[in-house]
Amino acid sequence: MALARAWCVALFGVDGVPVEIEADVGAGAVLTRLVGLPDAALQESKDRVRAAVRNSGHEWPTQRVTLGLSPASLPKVGSSYDLALACVVLAASQAVTSDRLEGTVLLGELALDGRVRSVRGVLPALLAARRAGLPRAVVPTASLCEAALVDGLEVRGADSLSDVLHWLDGNDDTLHAPPPFTPAPPAPGPDLADVVGQPEARWALEVAAAGGHHVLLTGPPGTGKTMLAERLVSLLPPLTSDDALGVTAVHSIAGLLTPGSPLVSTPPFVSLHPSASTVALVGGGPGFAKPGAVSRAHKGVLFLDEASEFGPNKLDALRAVLEEGEVRIARLHGIARYPARFQLVLATNPCPCAPAKDIDCTCLPGVRRRYQAKLSGPLLDRVDLRVLMRPLTVMMDAGLPDPESTETVRKRVANARARASARWSRHGWHTNAEVPGPILRREYRLPRQTTSLLDRALSRGALTGRGADRCLRVAWTLADLAETDLPTEDHVAAALEFRERRTP
Repeated sequence: MALARAWCVALFGVDGVPVEIEADVGAGAVLTRLVGLPDAALQESKDRVRAAVRNSGHEWPTQRVTLGLSPASLPKVGSSYDLALACVVLAASQAVTSDRLEGTVLLGELALDGRVRSVRGVLPALLAARRAGLPRAVVPTASLCEAALVDGLEVRGADSLSDVLHWLDGNDDTLHAPPPFTPAPPAPGPDLADVVGQPEARWALEVAAAGGHHVLLTGPPGTGKTMLAERLVSLLPPLTSDDALGVTAVHSIAGLLTPGSPLVSTPPFVSLHPSASTVALVGGGPGFAKPGAVSRAHKGVLFLDEASEFGPNKLDALRAVLEEGEVRIARLHGIARYPARFQLVLATNPCPCAPAKDIDCTCLPGVRRRYQAKLSGPLLDRVDLRVLMRPLTVMMDAGLPDPESTETVRKRVANARARASARWSRHGWHTNAEVPGPILRREYRLPRQTTSLLDRALSRGALTGRGADRCLRVAWTLADLAETDLPTEDHVAAALEFRERRTP
């Protein structure tokens, strides 16, 4: 009997670590032992793999089988190791040849009859394999389109364990080559022209899309808060190739990809109900730390409707995420990292009773203050644009022009983003919201007269240092929309006006 080796990948967040799988079949009591910190699902794989091997026309070795997963100190989670385990055992028992196993990553869960089932995280796993210099990969056929997104890697798809074993013996026709990839055209989103009235909120939405800023919409029910939030994502430009791969990797781990749409090329929109837990919001959970809503909204929009009902613990969990653009979930053996650079849209009522007109409010002043205080000061300090939405007074007015469509506004947003990207390209930033405050205050310092309003707000305690930096970012966005080289005093005043939290 001999020793055989193959490769799989362990995932920690979107980071993958290649795992060398070794099988030793030798003398001793008939026993199959799996070592290398496997979790419960992986321990159970011994029975799944044994049944799949028998039902694929091969015999399980009647000797001692030792399966080692290296690095041994790294926890191994999930069922994606099944295919690799089966192949190395049969190669070690010399039932199949082992030449092709060297340098091959094998991913897939085995059914008892030998079918290869799809698993989550194929894309980030193969990206890690490519970084490690591994040249080939065999994945479930259902995941072949997703795997083909990784350039520089020879990828094949398998329907069953028998197909893989025939391939190992030299038959190239048993595995599937990836089909040619044709990106699906983006589905048209809802049109901004559907929103009735609310000119200030529409302008704030355009500014948010142009600069990548966060938004708070406050107003009674039925004023269009949800409609506006849903239309923000339609104003954003398509994802770049690198951003699309990063977003797709997160969606792959979350199990949201479909064979017909393996690549996420448009900014995602994620809406969350107040009943969602903190884990659902930021990620985590027992065992393998799963991505939360903030990571699924990476490079897109996260919408929290009825934000005041979420509770302070959930909302304050967003504070570090908004600053760092990343979620780090600590575990005993390491830290799982997920990207989370999104645009936050908060929508809330001004009070619990939320009448159509403020004059009909029955809430006591203390009740209103407590309700509004559910959105903490530190969280609001990270929100650039705060908009008060007024109740509708008329559905149609023949004397007013038709509202601008999404297409019209998107062109202005694209021009503003192009100006910002050209300005910050040497630093690696694409939007004004990404620019650190020290850079704005040193390398791109505005004249003292232009920023005098910010100085007065700081001296009165009406603005924090973080708030002043965010005002500068919004002012640059307003300048980009106006196609001027530098923000003016009016742009700074408008940015400061956006930060005032006014209540009806």
